[in-house]
Amino acid sequence: MLKDILVWGSGAIGGTVGAYLKRAGHDVTFVDIVPEHVAAIRDQARGLRITGPIAAFTIAAPAMLPAEVEGTWKRIFLSVKAHHTEEACLALQPHLAEDGYVLSLQNGLCEKIIARIVGPGRTVGAFVNFGADWLKPGEIIYANRGAVVLGEIDGKMTPRLAKLHKEMQAFEPEAIVTGNIWSYLWGKLGYGSLLFAQAVGQQGIADCLARPELLPLWRRLAGESVRVALAEGVEPLGFNGYDPNAFRPGATEDAARESVAAMVAFNRPNAKTHSGVWRDLAIRKRRTEVDVQIAPIAEIGATHGIACPSVKALVAMIHEIEAGKRPMTDDNLMELAREAR
Repeated sequence: MLKDILVWGSGAIGGTVGAYLKRAGHDVTFVDIVPEHVAAIRDQARGLRITGPIAAFTIAAPAMLPAEVEGTWKRIFLSVKAHHTEEACLALQPHLAEDGYVLSLQNGLCEKIIARIVGPGRTVGAFVNFGADWLKPGEIIYANRGAVVLGEIDGKMTPRLAKLHKEMQAFEPEAIVTGNIWSYLWGKLGYGSLLFAQAVGQQGIADCLARPELLPLWRRLAGESVRVALAEGVEPLGFNGYDPNAFRPGATEDAARESVAAMVAFNRPNAKTHSGVWRDLAIRKRRTEVDVQIAPIAEIGATHGIACPSVKALVAMIHEIEAGKRPMTDDNLMELAREAR
């Protein structure tokens, strides 16, 4: 029997969205690589708990490990870490209906990888900026609401997109659809580079962004992303305080300062104080998404003759921390800031 929604990667993002859709009455099945998490979700007495200041509820649903997946689904919501996208797509492809699609609930330009494997016509893009963290098997904290944008990768407005939008409003009432999903994805790359920088130290997102001595670093990192996006023919769009126009060539320091202040204001009240990248490095001691999310800024920039020294320095620093060759201290940010000046 053809089933509806398969959430492939049931951690912070996929678990939260999937739980909301399951609670709203949708046919949702979860896939994850952590056996204890899978066992909790499908345990009727335990289930998947969403906690935090936004909502608190529990759902139970069918759940399985990737090797256990059998059957076909109309839609697969992909929310694995960016560097696992290709592996996940190869595994899920046999379970996707011919007229179905994969929705990327990820950071980076993962839609390009997905489209290469399952086909452009079976790929739908999304941009999300809400805050959530996987706490332990069967428990996710939904810490703060944020932008949710859905769009076809070719920019068309389609019936399936309209249907998806209506359904996703059960999770985020202010979710929108766009004909410019790449503009939002490139916008998130610029903002994401700031979050990766926050992850090399110890302060939280708001406290880190608020430091005036780091403004040159924020201008360089976001500026490199904006320059590459423009060279790609994409006008990056902003969200939740991040204004790409404040970091484009010719933008003033005051404009950047104003955008940074707005980002601080957005992040300050949130229960999620540190980025997911920071948690990967400091708490979960695992590889980050840097090679598939941030490194492509410099790689694509090189094809346009655009140097991205701050992005490259940040990527190298993340790798050193991943390898245990560099501690996560404030000195790292100051080192990046000195280079940015």
